[in-house]
Formats: sequence, structure tokens, C-alpha cells
Amino acid sequence: MEMQFTIVEAPDDITAEKGRILFAGTTDFLKGVVAMSGLPDADRIEVCFAGRSNVGKSSLINALTGRKALARTSNTPGRTQEINFFTMGEEHYLVDVPGYGFANAPLPVVEKWQRLLKAYLSGRPSLRRVFLLIDARHGPKSVDLEIMQLLSKSAVTFQVVMTKCDKLKAAELAEIMDKTIESIRKFPAAYPEIVQTSSTKNSGIATLRAIVAGIV
Repeated sequence: MEMQFTIVEAPDDITAEKGRILFAGTTDFLKGVVAMSGLPDADRIEVCFAGRSNVGKSSLINALTGRKALARTSNTPGRTQEINFFTMGEEHYLVDVPGYGFANAPLPVVEKWQRLLKAYLSGRPSLRRVFLLIDARHGPKSVDLEIMQLLSKSAVTFQVVMTKCDKLKAAELAEIMDKTIESIRKFPAAYPEIVQTSSTKNSGIATLRAIVAGIV
């Protein structure tokens, strides 16, 4: 039976409050990792945010945590070149990984952090879910599908989060959503609920917080 993919609805008040409480707590930068040997102990619930360069990942993390500069934002694609770990309370790691795809950096540097990214995504035992960010204006690109394939081979659950949804009219967004669902339904590790967000409008943020809080 084929998996049915849906768009996540806003959480109920109780679920939303759990998400609010988690992200209202202390979120602190722990360390930036440039090699697998530098990873912290895998002793917490870990969620990771990944996406193509300039997809709006840092802006989304800042919106989730309510911190304007927790994750660095830049108009220069590929600025993040480390796996950045943040602690959330006593039980969670929030992980910001390097943007993949185009990057404004020397090729050897790009290749090094792409290898690190793939090693992390395929080999971290405490990683509960990867939130895979897709720019709603463009839908999934070939490099996104490559990462989805990697995650599926590694049996790592990923959930697609559409960013910049405010940039599209309703009919345009609906068309992109249909194409996105068609692209990802073939991947067994894909979580069947897609989140629509806008960091500038703060839409979908409470929903995403609630999802993270519900992962155990």
C-alpha cells in the first residue's frame, strides 16, 4: 500500500504548548565540528536541520529558538562549514549541518565538508530525524534527492520542511507541493507529513516546534 503524504496541520493547544516550552528554554551553542572524531557523545535526542545552500536554514533555526543570531545567516551560499551542535535543555541536541549543493568556497573545502555531512547523516546513532529543508519557490532539486537517497539507505527518517512559503501564491504553492510529494514518495525513509513554513511571517513555526518536542 502506497504511503499517503499530507501537509501537517497546526497542533492542538496542548501539543503546541509542549513545543513552546521546549524552545522557550535555554538553547546554547555547544561546538562546531569539522571531523567525525569531534562529535559530542550520542547521549541525547538529536534532530538535524539540513538543506541546500541558501535555503533559509539559519533563519528557520533562529525563528524556532526565538534567537535572532543563534544560527548565523548570510546571503553567501555555503557559509556554514561545520556541523554546529546546540543544546536544548537537558535532553536534546539541535544540529545545523553545512548547506549542500552550490557553495562559494574553494572546491577542496566544499568536498571536505560534503564528505563530513554525508558521514554524519549516515552514521549518527542518536539522530532521530532529519528535517530536510526545501525552498518552496523551487521544489526538490537533484542534490536534495541524492541526500534523500543517502538517508533512506542509512534508514534515517527525514521530514521535508518547505521554506519561504510566503513567497508564493496559494495556487503556486499547491502545485509545488504536489510535485514535491511526487518526488519524495519513492523514498522509504520519508516521513509522510510535510511542514510548510515562513521564517519572515513566523508561519509553521509552532507546528515545527511541536513536532520536535514530540520526538522521543
